[in-house]
Amino acid sequence: MCGIIGIVSLKESKKLAEMTVSALKRLEYRGYDSVGVASVSSSGLEIRKAKGKVEEVVLHKKIEEMEGYVFLGHTRWATHGAPTDYNAHPHTDCNGNIAVVHNGTIKNYKELREELESLGHKFKSETDTEVIPHLIEEFMKRGMDPFQAFKSAIKSLDGSYAVLAVISGERRIFFAKRDNPLIIGLGEGQNFIASDIPAFLPYTKRILVIRDDELGFVTPETVYLEDKDGNVVNIKERIRIVDWDIETASKEGYPHFMIKEIHESPRAVKDTIDSLMSDIDLIEKVIEEIKNAERIIIIGAGTSYHAGLYFSIELNRLGINSIPLIASEYYNVKNKKGDLVFAISQSGETIDVLQGIRMMKNNGAKIVSLTNVIESAIARESDYKIYMRAGPEIGVAATKTFTTQLASILFILSILKKDNLKKIEKAPDIVRDTISQVEGLTKKIGEELAKKSNIYYLGRGLSLPLAMEGALKIKEIAYVHAEAYPAGESKHGPISLVEKGFPVVIINDGEMTELLQNNLMEMKARGARIYAISVNKKMKDADVGIELQSEIPALSIAPVIQLIAYYAAITKGYDPDKPRNLAKTVTVE
Repeated sequence: MCGIIGIVSLKESKKLAEMTVSALKRLEYRGYDSVGVASVSSSGLEIRKAKGKVEEVVLHKKIEEMEGYVFLGHTRWATHGAPTDYNAHPHTDCNGNIAVVHNGTIKNYKELREELESLGHKFKSETDTEVIPHLIEEFMKRGMDPFQAFKSAIKSLDGSYAVLAVISGERRIFFAKRDNPLIIGLGEGQNFIASDIPAFLPYTKRILVIRDDELGFVTPETVYLEDKDGNVVNIKERIRIVDWDIETASKEGYPHFMIKEIHESPRAVKDTIDSLMSDIDLIEKVIEEIKNAERIIIIGAGTSYHAGLYFSIELNRLGINSIPLIASEYYNVKNKKGDLVFAISQSGETIDVLQGIRMMKNNGAKIVSLTNVIESAIARESDYKIYMRAGPEIGVAATKTFTTQLASILFILSILKKDNLKKIEKAPDIVRDTISQVEGLTKKIGEELAKKSNIYYLGRGLSLPLAMEGALKIKEIAYVHAEAYPAGESKHGPISLVEKGFPVVIINDGEMTELLQNNLMEMKARGARIYAISVNKKMKDADVGIELQSEIPALSIAPVIQLIAYYAAITKGYDPDKPRNLAKTVTVE
């Protein structure tokens, strides 16, 4: 996920540079690895870009001194290529006459790059985006006008994209969209196009939302738009007025980033699966390392530990010796050469994980990392780097990143088991369908649990890590004491606390329903109020039940437990985005 902004004006001035910088600051939550700006003026095309946050790059590169009548801006969340000056957007063609900014993932960029290089094109970055300006350049060489060349370039792409392109001498911005947001802002004597409404909200509230597979161009006074079949769209029927403040607009109408990010999970999972498909050679190398390792040590903290525990259970079931390890307890395992360490961290900076892998690497282990941040500290220490590509997560409590961790693990397991990948390709739809089905009932459950002082979350087998994550979520943001147990273990002590009305949440992924049913009845007999979240197999006698059908139970359960915690927090009047005493990235012991 990246932030993009385009401005095209009748007048050439430095003011457009200031407006672009202002827009990038409002988009920085979408990405903060690197920043770049392109301007088209009477003098031609100019690019200024560098690694770093908006404020420091703007100052260092003197971006506000740029002049022009067309501006593009980009703040990057790295997906292909490390966060560096040369990987920062905008990217250009061989002659520096075409500039492109892009949000998304081009799945066939390697093939396109090889073909373009065979035709003599020279590349300067490691990104997938750079193929786009070279494609435009190539089609223009073949006699196409700029818009025809742009359309032909877009037709060559396989993947997701929100693309903006400018060409020296042209007073228009070309655009195309598939799966990533793109909105036009209609002004007076100037028009805007961006990945989010906040980018241009101070200047106009008249917007036009671009739909998938639409493309066109924006001039200072007009918008030309074609649908996926090449038909011209009547934009007057699509213009609407927004009445949002900037903070609300950043959340796209959602009251909190957490609920926005839960609803972004289907998109995040799709990006994750697509990126893993494009990195299949890497995944196959990791599979070989798993097969050849004496032991697999899976290390993580908090939510990432729960994802790792899920992975460990699956590996042990396959007869692969696996140890799940809470990162802060890394010193309790003596590793050796022949071990493979699998490090899971959303930020890639978690200090306990970092210290653990350093110790184990010194003892001869190979390191595989699963992180969400390109070239983070943990990724840099690793022999194999797998990236989730869920995009930035603003809410402190992990939501879409946990779901994409599970999706990544399930993808790896599918390759390891030699399963048909058709099932894992359905993952985004499974997550989306779950959210649409359960939101009302999760709100009811969250409102009830918000009134409780203590809760048990119970699970067996693969549902146990999900029960642990459910308990963690409601503790983190609703401040309700919740404990997770293996359901069979609950009668060895914990059941002594159960009395009339005591809430028990049972997570049933359909594997061990009969055993979980016995545990339910044990709790029910002591007066517990039972909330059952069941996939594929129904549980009887629950007081409140969520029942789902899913080919991938874990990916259906994940958003359910997140939504319950969210609605419990807001029922109590807490801000779920900023839970007390917690930070997004833990970099101290």
